[in-house]
Amino acid sequence: MPRLFCSLYHSLIPLIRWETPYLAAFQQWARSPFFDSYFAITANLGTHTCFMICLPVMFWCGFEAFGKGLVHILASGVFFSGFIKDMLSLPRPLSPPLQRITMSGSAALEYGFPSTHSTNAVSVAVYGLLTLWAPSNTTMSTTATLGLEILCYFYAVSIVIGRLYCGMHGFLDVVCGSILGAVIGWLEFTYGPMLDEYMYHSSWVAPVLSTLIVIALVRVHPEPADDCPCFDDSVSFAGVVIGLEFGTWCYGRAGFDLRAPIHLSDSLEDIVALGWPVVIARLVFGVLVILVWREVTKPTMLRLLPHIFRLIEGAGLILPRRFFTSATQYKFVPGGAQLDTVFPRVSDFTDVVDSIRHPSRSRAVSVGPQSAADAYETLAYRERRRRESIGSNGSIRSKASMRDMRDKSGDGVEAAGENATTAVSSGSEFLSPASAAAQTAAVSDAEEDEISDREVFLRLIKPRARYDVEVVTKLVVYTGIGWLSTWTIPLLFEAVGLGLYPSPVFQLVAMAKR
Repeated sequence: MPRLFCSLYHSLIPLIRWETPYLAAFQQWARSPFFDSYFAITANLGTHTCFMICLPVMFWCGFEAFGKGLVHILASGVFFSGFIKDMLSLPRPLSPPLQRITMSGSAALEYGFPSTHSTNAVSVAVYGLLTLWAPSNTTMSTTATLGLEILCYFYAVSIVIGRLYCGMHGFLDVVCGSILGAVIGWLEFTYGPMLDEYMYHSSWVAPVLSTLIVIALVRVHPEPADDCPCFDDSVSFAGVVIGLEFGTWCYGRAGFDLRAPIHLSDSLEDIVALGWPVVIARLVFGVLVILVWREVTKPTMLRLLPHIFRLIEGAGLILPRRFFTSATQYKFVPGGAQLDTVFPRVSDFTDVVDSIRHPSRSRAVSVGPQSAADAYETLAYRERRRRESIGSNGSIRSKASMRDMRDKSGDGVEAAGENATTAVSSGSEFLSPASAAAQTAAVSDAEEDEISDREVFLRLIKPRARYDVEVVTKLVVYTGIGWLSTWTIPLLFEAVGLGLYPSPVFQLVAMAKR
């Protein structure tokens, strides 16, 4: 880890340790079965998976400009919060004393600072509030505006408090995450329309340039100290942004949008005039197109890319990041591997529906370290307790700090068992029988603690195998999702009679006249 990041880590980790007892006291005071289920369920409303599923609906129901703004702020929130997480590698608050309540199997594997949930929730709330307060909002009644304002506040506060209640984040995590989200929401509201105008009036250079910028940001994403899935989420949203910019540019500039020949953001469809049966049919049709794209493209890329990557690596170019297996080290990617936790597979939808119908079954309450960062923090806590118990006895040397062990090992969990050892002083100082007995007992206790330390790593959630082709695969798949949602699917609505012009023949004639 670079010296600057390491210095920031050592400056912030005492704050995380200091606030843990207060978080545990708050959780113990507020715990109830109702709140356990409520905050576990509502936490899903702050995930990128929820937004990834819901955002296309904005473009299919006439809210293209607002939907594009949401994509920008959510992609920025996921990327920059993940960037900071992997850069600083700060752990979540210690468990125990906290109990972690979650419906996500991968959330506990991420670092804690800052809270991505808080960033997403606050950015959406701030962007929504600024949109409601904008002078251009003249069509909405005062009552409706007030109701939506209350909803924005309630949504943000519920998500932020829920992260504390569920034991997933500390005060520092949610405060900094909320500040980051507020800044992102304000920046998008203030400068987003100008960026859209530039993209619309520019040539093809603008979407190509935006693509190169996004790819460059993905490339400079920090390498985490441990195997953390934050990078996967950033790559997924990066692909959506690439597809979004290309799709909206083509949709607004290529002459296919009969309803908005001036600008994409003006193409607010009268959904009420279409009727609810048509609206539901549009949603079902659009989701099916995206699922078909994902189910076809992903396995195809995973079959083809390893061969290409081996050729590239054979030429002396090394592509994979840390914790990603190189293509030269495997023959093929297993077909049943769960490589994508952002957008559910077709086979996963039954589990999603079941989790909605029976939320208590999907909710998990865990105690103890779950990730490598948790394990190191647990060992650091034990080491502090050992030092307090040993006191001024200098004959037992304390272990190196957990952070130093991880930095020296370079391999995270794999090297932890070998490095987590307690050294015994070899000095020639004379010891009385009583002192020698006390020394022997102390060494025996240290050895027992060492065995327990190694068991900490054996009980961790094992990260899945990760392959170098995943990064490009995710970029292609999610770029396609953004492209389809903003350009191809809206055109298909018109072609199949689900648009404002129900006759496909009329649509083709109108296009020919243009």
